[in-house]
Amino acid sequence: MSNSASQWGSPTSPRRALLIHGMTMCSNSWEGIAQLLVAKGFFVIAPNLLGHGGRRCTDYRISDFAEDLQPYFTLDMFYDVIIGHSFGCLMTLSLLPFLPKTRETTVILVDPPVDRTEVQVNVYENLFLEWTANVKTAEEHMAENPAWSRRDCVLRTLGIAIVDPNTVEVFRRNKSWSFSGLLKNIPPHVKITILASDPKFGTNFLENIPRDVERLNAKALTGISHWIQYECPDAIMDAIPLPRAKL
Repeated sequence: MSNSASQWGSPTSPRRALLIHGMTMCSNSWEGIAQLLVAKGFFVIAPNLLGHGGRRCTDYRISDFAEDLQPYFTLDMFYDVIIGHSFGCLMTLSLLPFLPKTRETTVILVDPPVDRTEVQVNVYENLFLEWTANVKTAEEHMAENPAWSRRDCVLRTLGIAIVDPNTVEVFRRNKSWSFSGLLKNIPPHVKITILASDPKFGTNFLENIPRDVERLNAKALTGISHWIQYECPDAIMDAIPLPRAKL
């Protein structure tokens, strides 16, 4: 298991959550959601992906990123909730077979790019290069995204500033990808909620999500951009089943 991870709450907490960030982010970028989870009794773990959070990236297949996270699923490790954002959703879907079959797991995919064409991947590559070549300050992020807190703006800047520039090779060596098929056969002990950004922001992430799949719920959030965890954290928290209060 990589030592590059953030943790919140007590390891003795009865409930556990795993948070998997997206490209040019870092484990700390989950701070807001993590604190909300801790308040609900969770122990929270957020690993840094390859090439992120100060880690080097020398393996560029999407499967390499997923394999790097497999140690978080060993030794009977369980999670009541797994949340993935953007590129992190692909890791989440790839790791579903490693979940224990004796425990129900809630999976939340936040704006998942499950199927991307070569043209779309090229757009991601250009964004990566633009963001890393000219790292915006927290103040610039605040000016462009008034719905974000200052903390989230600082963490957004941090994530970009410490990403390994070589990670751009992921887009060059995976010119297209398709993960929607993994949503068609969801294990019986897993329930998936997909929260997508408003298509008016440029991308309709729901168009590649299969319909009428058991244990899969998907919806778009009106007026909310790709950064759902910053702009509408309550939508994520509302998708997490919490224990009923004892009468």
